[in-house]
Amino acid sequence: MQRIKSLMTRQGLKSPPESLSDVGAIESLRVPGKEEFRELREQPSDPQAEQELINSIEQVYFSTDSFDIVKYELEKLPPVLNLQELEEYRDKLKQQQAAVSKKVADLILEKQPAYVKELERVTSLQTGLQLAAVICTNGRRHLNIAKEGFTQASLGLLANQRKRQLLIGLLKSLRTIKTLQRTDVRLSEMLEEEDYPGAIQLCLECQKAASTFKHYSCISELNSKLQDTLEQIEEQLDVALSKICKNFDINHYTKVQQAYRLLGKTQTAMDQLHMHFTQAIHNTVFQVVLGYVELCAGNTDTKFQKLQYKDLCTHVTPDSYIPCLADLCKALWEVMLSYYRTMEWHEKHDSEDTTSASEGSNMMGTEETNFDRGYIKKKLEHGLTRIWQDVQLKVKTYLLGTDLSIFKYDDFIFVLDIISRLMQVGEEFCGSKSEVLQESIRKQSVNYFKNYHRTRLDELRMFLENETWELCPVKSNFSILQLHEFKFMEQSRSPSVSPNKQPSSTSSKMITLFEQYCSGGNPFEIQADHKDEETEDVLASNGYESDEQEKSAYQEYDSDSDVPEELKQDYVDEQTGDAPVKSVSRETLKSRKKSDYSLNKVNAPILTNTTLNVIRLVGKYMQMMNILKPIAFDVIHFMSQLFDYYLYAIYTFFGRNDSLESTGLGLSSSRLRTTLNRIQESLIDLEVSADPTATLTAAEERKEKVPSPHLSHLVVLTFGDTLYGLAERVVATESLVFLAEQFEFLQPHLDAVMPAVKKPFLQQFYSQTVSTASELRKPIYWIVAGKAIDYEQMLLLMANVKWDVKEIMSQHNIYVDALLKEFEQFNTRLNEVSKRVRIPLPVSNILWEHCIRLANRTIVEGYANVKKCSNEGRALMQLDFQQFLMKLEKLTDIRPIPDKEFVETYIKAYYLTENDMERWIKEHREYSTKQLTNLVNVCLGSHINKKARQKLLSAIDDIDRPKR
Repeated sequence: MQRIKSLMTRQGLKSPPESLSDVGAIESLRVPGKEEFRELREQPSDPQAEQELINSIEQVYFSTDSFDIVKYELEKLPPVLNLQELEEYRDKLKQQQAAVSKKVADLILEKQPAYVKELERVTSLQTGLQLAAVICTNGRRHLNIAKEGFTQASLGLLANQRKRQLLIGLLKSLRTIKTLQRTDVRLSEMLEEEDYPGAIQLCLECQKAASTFKHYSCISELNSKLQDTLEQIEEQLDVALSKICKNFDINHYTKVQQAYRLLGKTQTAMDQLHMHFTQAIHNTVFQVVLGYVELCAGNTDTKFQKLQYKDLCTHVTPDSYIPCLADLCKALWEVMLSYYRTMEWHEKHDSEDTTSASEGSNMMGTEETNFDRGYIKKKLEHGLTRIWQDVQLKVKTYLLGTDLSIFKYDDFIFVLDIISRLMQVGEEFCGSKSEVLQESIRKQSVNYFKNYHRTRLDELRMFLENETWELCPVKSNFSILQLHEFKFMEQSRSPSVSPNKQPSSTSSKMITLFEQYCSGGNPFEIQADHKDEETEDVLASNGYESDEQEKSAYQEYDSDSDVPEELKQDYVDEQTGDAPVKSVSRETLKSRKKSDYSLNKVNAPILTNTTLNVIRLVGKYMQMMNILKPIAFDVIHFMSQLFDYYLYAIYTFFGRNDSLESTGLGLSSSRLRTTLNRIQESLIDLEVSADPTATLTAAEERKEKVPSPHLSHLVVLTFGDTLYGLAERVVATESLVFLAEQFEFLQPHLDAVMPAVKKPFLQQFYSQTVSTASELRKPIYWIVAGKAIDYEQMLLLMANVKWDVKEIMSQHNIYVDALLKEFEQFNTRLNEVSKRVRIPLPVSNILWEHCIRLANRTIVEGYANVKKCSNEGRALMQLDFQQFLMKLEKLTDIRPIPDKEFVETYIKAYYLTENDMERWIKEHREYSTKQLTNLVNVCLGSHINKKARQKLLSAIDDIDRPKR
């Protein structure tokens, strides 16, 4: 209805009551009845035309209800009225009215169902209101009956009951207030018991209860007191958290973490924890150093307490330096171990929290817990590096406070071992390579080691110049690993070797220091035990391991018992390869019982005290290298200089002989000569200056070099009875070979610690220096061989022989017997020397080879001095040489005889024809020009004429020309 009214209003029509009041004024504007509506709807109509009529109505007709339509139309009339125009205008208005009426009728009919439905709802509402009025009337009537039925006594009982309930609630509140007022005593007790979670839980509950009774005046004061107590608990909790940094306790830390979790400050706790660890490191190192400084100062002066840590470290005395460093590392270990166990605690509880969270349903709480857990994990991981950096800086400051060059070697190694252990702790702690400590200790170590090495080289020169080259008796099972200096190599899990350097073949997981000492102990306490090493047992008494062995050694093969058959056939010592003997007789064995076979020195290494000192020095160098791998190259370089100097000294003492080298026999290989030249240029100081200032300048420039050593005057190498110092030569040379073998044994260990970029140096050292040690045997023993046999006497005897005989001789010449006698004397002297020093098989073979080679070349030289020779004379030469070989094979076991072909080929060349001789000369350049020329001259007249002689001499000259 309201919508119809509003529509009528828009079209300038008033509501029905208002329209009825104006019927008298405007009859034509009355509202059509139902019949008229029906008629209007039944009339044929054009909707578009009707809409145009409605649109043509002036806008003023749709204004407010106060608009006077009649007045408006009258005012529009022209001054002169025209009936026809008025009628037309009136018809237009009627058409517009009809269109509007029809439109209104359509809208009314369209809303008719809604009108009926709304009317029904109004009727229903009216019925409900009437029912409600009845209910209210009945209710008032019943209330009136109840009011009249109850007495004043009954209402009094109800009032009293209500008061009783109120008083009961008040009593409960008073009891709660009394309990709240007494909680401060219980909180103090719980704090003394370090029950921080319980104290915080109680305090929070009290605060919650206090907020419930805040309307009481006494509670407001209690609430502020509880807040102060809670702040006090947080302060004590922070103190308890700081105790974790030095002595981690699982139960204590668990309570602290639970307390911070109740407070909702787990992240704050982690920030505070890292601050406490940093402060603990600073306080710990300061207190440790301060304690030693005050102890050594001997007074209680407080001036040291005011010093900075850097300045305080400079007051540590040398005597207390190492104990202070050890205690410093122990204290820092405790701090780092506490941090390590703190991380372990969080890892363990994080996994437990994850499991419990997966079973719960509080997603929001789980997300918050995961966020806190992630923050704590990142904070702890970041703190690893930060704490280790603080530790490194504190230790570095301590190291820089004292000049380490004042310490002895063992003390310096002890310091390095402590620092190496600390760096291993850091590597296991956070995976850091300890760059700060490494760089600091590397610089000091290199400087220290340079000075130390220079002193050791001077000592080595002194030892070499005072060495008499006597045999140092050691046990047959001697090994350098038995020496104190090499004990570190026997430790399967050396504390100086980091876990990542251990052999990867171990099946079980390597135990870290934190796992090893997590439950107790300290890795820096072991350092003191390393100095108390067990006594070495490497020396044998008088060259024998026991008196029984010495007695049995001299009784061996001395009785008439049967000689073992295998010894008769082929006696070979498998360990040393000494003296293979073919068909050895009992007499031969007895004759040798005082040499290689009788003395129980077969297995004992040949070395001197100087050799042993060099080996010990190598062990010390390797200790430093093993402890501080960044200076491995410098250490190995200095070790190579020790070997170089020892090798050069042996060559200078026993192997240098320019006259024998000039024979062109190639006794020293080109590699050996190159090595000796390199050593002389890089290590040996050969310059001497009389000018003091020049000497100082030269010494500064040559500080890396060492003067050439000189052989001790006690060592005599000129007596023929001792084979020109053969015993000393054997001891010296074989000690060098033994030293080279030890370097070969140490090569894998050196290769493991050598930096990759420096490995070519190590390989070159072994291939060009160590491997040449055995090559010194040839030049050294060649000197003995050159003097042991009187080759000049043999040449004189050969010069007296007549070689142009006319008949074949059946008897050899006396020079052969003289030469064989010389070899027998040589064998006798060799046996005498072997009573002092065991002569190894390689040495014996080289001596015999040199002597035989020199003898054969002397025979060729004697044959080359012959002026006249016949075919029968050449046959005599062959007879003499065969006789020499036959007797010589009984004296020596060397097969084949050296340079045998050298002699036989020269003798047989006499029978060659001209053409064959020319070719033979070009092919055999091992003979001297003199020997070749004499061969041609002797053949002249037999089967070579003068023309052929001249041609052959020209060929010899052509061969000799490049040598000039």
